[in-house]
Amino acid sequence: MATEHAFGGNWTEDKLMRLRKYLPAYTTIFTANPRAQRFQTHYVDAFAGSGSRQSPADRQGGTLDLFDEADSIDVSNFYKGSAQIALEIEPPFDHYLFIDSNPAFVQELEALKAKYSAKANRIDVTQAEANSYLQNWCRRVNWNRNRAVVFLDPYGMSVNWDTVAALGRTGAIDLWILLPLGQAINRMLPREGLPMTAWGNRLTAFFGTDGWTEAFYRPSAQPSLFDDVAGFEKQASFESIGAFFSERLKTVFPQVASNSLMLMNSRNVPIFALYFAASNSTAVGIANHILRG
Repeated sequence: MATEHAFGGNWTEDKLMRLRKYLPAYTTIFTANPRAQRFQTHYVDAFAGSGSRQSPADRQGGTLDLFDEADSIDVSNFYKGSAQIALEIEPPFDHYLFIDSNPAFVQELEALKAKYSAKANRIDVTQAEANSYLQNWCRRVNWNRNRAVVFLDPYGMSVNWDTVAALGRTGAIDLWILLPLGQAINRMLPREGLPMTAWGNRLTAFFGTDGWTEAFYRPSAQPSLFDDVAGFEKQASFESIGAFFSERLKTVFPQVASNSLMLMNSRNVPIFALYFAASNSTAVGIANHILRG
């Protein structure tokens, strides 16, 4: 029986549809182009989950989103997650790396080797903390002979900027990354005053700079409780947070897609945004077309 891994809704399918379109375009290039055939190709899912998902709508026969709580569980319909989508695309990748820290999910991912037995020897499943593992992986791989697509669909804000920077430094990775826009970041930004220290530190680790304070806040027009301490008020919007993140990606990747995909919950509130970054314009051109569609 599949391990329960319930999340998402229509926005999840929208996100996965973009990945489903991009991956075969990517592998076709490395199969059809004689100059590209010398590279080994990798697909990496760093927060792979169980490999399948159950829609919250199926759990109660209704419609839920990330802001709702599910009180009862009736496991019935499971949908293919990003790991299975990657395994089913043709032409295939030479290597698949699935990472998760949850031992139950890792066990489910291991079971994919039996389900996709023809590709079992290409699949590597690792139980690990994704940030440290990916940074070490980037250092180990010979990027003169290897190319990769990395999919970062994190749990909340669990990606560190050091990881994104390590991926960019390879000059050989195409990155799809989900920004927890409304689901986490916007919630951590109070309207009046800067975030508490723990949240501020998390935002700095996520963006790789404390420049978010200047980007997301301005001095308050209201007088401070203390004459020598300036107050701050929030000026960030979903759009400006997304634009700030895009500019940050440009500091570590030569090319960043001009389009991003805003993903809404059932109340039409942005909860995530999907971004693409790479080292070549061809990849970005394909991603831009997919993100528009």
